[in-house]
Amino acid sequence: TGWDMITPEPDLADYKKFIMVRIEALNHALRDLPSERVRHHTCYGINMGPRTSDLELKHLADLIVTIRAGYYSFEMANPRHEHEWRVWESVKLPPGKVLIPGVISHATNIVEHPELVAERVVRLARLVGRENVIASTDCGFAQGPFHRRVHPTIQWAKLKALAEGARIATKALWGR
Repeated sequence: TGWDMITPEPDLADYKKFIMVRIEALNHALRDLPSERVRHHTCYGINMGPRTSDLELKHLADLIVTIRAGYYSFEMANPRHEHEWRVWESVKLPPGKVLIPGVISHATNIVEHPELVAERVVRLARLVGRENVIASTDCGFAQGPFHRRVHPTIQWAKLKALAEGARIATKALWGR
């Protein structure tokens, strides 16, 4: 999230050093916890802006997988980040780790079709292994008392599409 809050835009190498210090501190804090009980979410910030200043996952994925977590959550339904599933063609997921891609977006009122949700799950699972993917939302549907991004009825419709898409993907990947 910090990348788009710095003006002017920082040098990528310097920013990665900045992130690595925080990962080291995070890993130190997590040192006594079993990694399979830790989920890490990479967030670009919840906003309804154009997202043109988001840092691309290709610049972070190799660092993210060094976090002492068993599960890694990231945006993949947001149109600005949907193409980033391909990052996992070159960044290897460590053994025993699981990706939790967002396959429905929190940033639009459009309800994703279950077939699209399934496609998003299947294409990533074919890269990293079907047992290493759990479908999720890009981010939560967090809302304050004075700001509603997505109406609750749409949130539930999106979650229904997520469940239906996950069933379709399960059948495609596992034959059940």
